[in-house]
Amino acid sequence: MKKVCVLFLLSACFILLWACKDNAVKPPVVEVENVISGDIEIYGEYVGMIRASRKVEVHARVEGFLRKMVFEEGKKVGINEPLFYINDDLYKAKVEKAKAQLKKEEAQAVKAKRDVERLRPLYAQNAVSQLDLDNAEAALNAAEANVLMSKADLLQADLELSYTIVRSPLSGYISERYVDVGTLVGNAKSTLLAMVIKSDTVLVDFKLTSLDYLRSQRRNVHLGELDTSRSWQPTVTITLPDNSIYKEKGIVDFAAPLVDPQTGTFGVRAEISNKDQILLPGQFTRVKLLLDVMEDVVVVPRKSLMIERGGAFIFVVRPDSVAEKRFVETGPEQDNKVVISRGLARSEKVVVEGYHKLVHGQNVIPGNSTNTHNE
Repeated sequence: MKKVCVLFLLSACFILLWACKDNAVKPPVVEVENVISGDIEIYGEYVGMIRASRKVEVHARVEGFLRKMVFEEGKKVGINEPLFYINDDLYKAKVEKAKAQLKKEEAQAVKAKRDVERLRPLYAQNAVSQLDLDNAEAALNAAEANVLMSKADLLQADLELSYTIVRSPLSGYISERYVDVGTLVGNAKSTLLAMVIKSDTVLVDFKLTSLDYLRSQRRNVHLGELDTSRSWQPTVTITLPDNSIYKEKGIVDFAAPLVDPQTGTFGVRAEISNKDQILLPGQFTRVKLLLDVMEDVVVVPRKSLMIERGGAFIFVVRPDSVAEKRFVETGPEQDNKVVISRGLARSEKVVVEGYHKLVHGQNVIPGNSTNTHNE
């Protein structure tokens, strides 16, 4: 009985040792992905402020009592659309007076012309003196000048009369009125009546650091200049207050030519469509600016990259299922993808899971990858 027990125990130990030996030599299973090649977009994020593309103050150009207002506050108005009416009785009287004065001066000019035409034949016959003819011609010149002055006075009177109808200087949305009907406007204070804001297109102002500017210049990206030689332009994306992304993208159309010495930043402006009036002038927003597009570059998932004192490295699985520790030179990172500028070929596979206990030259069992083709 003791022999049987000893043999049983020896057999169990042998089986256990064999299993441990089998587990010790079995290669680890790792998750691998193909190296990806494609375009990587480089963005910068900033705080911006929305402002109207145009904002024009509406002032009274002549003095008078405000008679009526013919618009709805906050609504859209068209260019040259009447907004306010100023009492025009005084200006109508000025027009009539200017017309009468013009008729008087024209009559004087007709008479002076006839005098000259009558005296010239008489002067040729020595019937009148040179002085008489000179006086007649001088009177004609003065009369014609008076006609021109009266025409200018009439034009001015007509303009002042037209200014009693205050019209919209552009198409846009009008603010609330700043005066009430019956107010004396157009006096020395140059009364502000309202403002018209064109916000179908808005401008987004934001600041870039001088370092961003230097980097863009090194990439030959000149903000504010349209470059048709490349397939992309520096566009901006707006984040709305509810953290949703505004559907329209803007184009950078201006960059300040100098850096603010106090902040070390320079101003950039983008223009963006706002047909649905979703963006309100004066509000702050987050701006995402496309700074560069790196075309056809090699990228790997961020989770496959490890850092040590020697630099950044990844594990590459060779075709013979051997893991190779590879030091690489990295570039920009975007959306959890890192550009590998040196040290990795497009046809290789990288370990993305299970690499923490790997050593260089170790055999591995590649698992199913989630990425099986190049982009």
